[in-house]
Amino acid sequence: MAATQTIRHRKNVLAIVLAGGEGKRLMPLTADRAKPAVPFAGIYRLIDFALSNVVNSGYLKIVVLTQYKSHSLDRHVTQTWRMSTMLGNYVAPVPAQQRVGKHWYLGSADAIFQSLNLMNDERPDIVVVVGADHVYRMDFSQMVDQHIESGAACTVAAIRQPISLADQFGVIDVHPHDPNSIREFLEKPKDPQGLPDSPGEVLASMGNYVFDADALVDAVTSDATLHGSKHDMGGDIVPAFVEKGAAGVYDFKDNNVPGSTDRDRGYWRDVGTMASYYAAHMDVVSPLPIFNLYNFDWPIYTSYGPQPPVKVGQGADGQPSRTDESLLSPGVVITGGTVNRSVLSPAVRVDNGAIVSDCVLMHDVHVGAGAVVRNAIIDKSVEIPAGVRIGLDHDADRARGFIVEDGLTILGKGQVVEG
Repeated sequence: MAATQTIRHRKNVLAIVLAGGEGKRLMPLTADRAKPAVPFAGIYRLIDFALSNVVNSGYLKIVVLTQYKSHSLDRHVTQTWRMSTMLGNYVAPVPAQQRVGKHWYLGSADAIFQSLNLMNDERPDIVVVVGADHVYRMDFSQMVDQHIESGAACTVAAIRQPISLADQFGVIDVHPHDPNSIREFLEKPKDPQGLPDSPGEVLASMGNYVFDADALVDAVTSDATLHGSKHDMGGDIVPAFVEKGAAGVYDFKDNNVPGSTDRDRGYWRDVGTMASYYAAHMDVVSPLPIFNLYNFDWPIYTSYGPQPPVKVGQGADGQPSRTDESLLSPGVVITGGTVNRSVLSPAVRVDNGAIVSDCVLMHDVHVGAGAVVRNAIIDKSVEIPAGVRIGLDHDADRARGFIVEDGLTILGKGQVVEG
């Protein structure tokens, strides 16, 4: 172990967080913000999980490449993620700069190519590249150690998935006699081979990578000139390394995060759809959470502003409040209301006799007296008048201009709800 730590500390590591995602499938939550800025579990933004993983791994030089509707994301990163400049550490949001032409990022690989000045300034030996919109815990230092010891120029993090779901992922086909070496990278294959040690599973790319810095620079520079390339890390850069026999795979099951339990070890969820975003919230509110937010050995960092404590009290008529299997953020006030299996963000109010069940309510949502809200995702600053019913009748919800998708009723930021 001592030798491994010596190798790790000798390397200068730069982390690049790809946070330019538009998140079309999460509309209307992404109508006014980039996907990595979407709130999650009350007090967090999605990007907080990627940044917390990188920081907890010991890598404190981080650039965040942003593009789509990035104001709230840039503000969150700037105000929340501050490092000691005396020690040369930083988390720096970097918007698209058009350094190589009058166009925005054409893909994740082009984002890195257009930002090579950042690597020229830092001169890293190793570059950790991570996505900004997944919910998980991961110690990247263990992946970096394997990368260095393997001699690969590129290492792809992968999670085991049932072979029946292979057509939903980029799948990594490994050499049968060398499970750490990638033989082929398959994009959403219909009939893949199972793993040598588990025929019913495949390795799906997690969108996290480790590169030798020089090899990454050469790869994105070459890709920038290729006609027909989509300039995508998973679709173009990784296959180029595979063709040269220079790509390895890191199996996420080998990652050991301090404080993890048998129940939540290896948890990873792509929250790219409303159904998966909602399901991930239900994972954290269950009595024995599948994803444990209370692992203080590997904290998820964030900032939620100057909010007072949660207040739960009786209604005006003496009706008690009731809560069960829910996350209540700072600033929440429940006055004689009932909240079940729900996540309430800061400054949410639930008035007398109101019922909130199986919901995700974001900042400053107000549920009026006697209102009922079920199976709903409601974005910031929505005022739900007294007595209104949402999520009980999908046809009625659609008629009122609400989005209904995968059994969920979804209201956008500040959407007007008539009484």
